[in-house]
Amino acid sequence: QVDLVESGGGLVQAGGSRRLSCVASTHTFATSAMGWFRQAPGKDREFVAAITRSGGATFYGASVKGRFTISRDNGANTLFLQMDTLKPEDTADYYCIATSGPANVVETMCIRTSRCSWGQGTQVTVSS
Repeated sequence: QVDLVESGGGLVQAGGSRRLSCVASTHTFATSAMGWFRQAPGKDREFVAAITRSGGATFYGASVKGRFTISRDNGANTLFLQMDTLKPEDTADYYCIATSGPANVVETMCIRTSRCSWGQGTQVTVSS
């Protein structure tokens, strides 16, 4: 189990940008695939992005591709999500995940299995 703490949420205007961070309290960060999910009120949890252990490959959900960028700093045990051109429909609680499984199946694995550790979430509100 990995302890994850997200930060960076808040209120932003449509068209603006926001950067989320997630700090992992473990030396295994560099050996974990990482990712972001989000959940809007009344909706199911949605895959946002994932990144491999080395940071060499990334994966994105269709609704954020081209606007969001996931990255990581293994030396600082920190995961990032740069969110640009934000839309009101991006309003949600954003959750960081860590897993020993492969990054390319995070989208389904973290929802369907217990192989992922989850943070407590950080709220992002995009005003129109």
